[in-house]
Amino acid sequence: MTVRSRPLSPHLQIYRFTITMAMSIIHRITGVANYAGMLFLAIWLVAAGWSQEALNAVNSLYGSWLGQLVLFAYTWSLLHHMMGGLRYFVWDSINGFEPGQREALAWGNLIASIILTLLVWAVFVWVA
Repeated sequence: MTVRSRPLSPHLQIYRFTITMAMSIIHRITGVANYAGMLFLAIWLVAAGWSQEALNAVNSLYGSWLGQLVLFAYTWSLLHHMMGGLRYFVWDSINGFEPGQREALAWGNLIASIILTLLVWAVFVWVA
């Protein structure tokens, strides 16, 4: 009895890494990060309901440089995931599948999420 070798799927080394692949991977990562980030909101809400001292403690933690960095990254995660969802919505409508359009949507996803994050923080954090 001879053993036949089974056909193998193409290995990752065969594919070239593209921006659409990166945005797909990041979309999944931001989805998980958004679940974890909701813990920050829950902690803040519990502290607000608990006492003024608890709220002051959480606000001082979130107001520290590390807290601000985490909240900035969380804001970007939320907005990036939202923009990725819009990109997938466009694809679900059977649009944007041409090679140049796919890459443009992926780059637009990244650029828009960065710009929107900076805009949100400029309006609601840095100016206020």
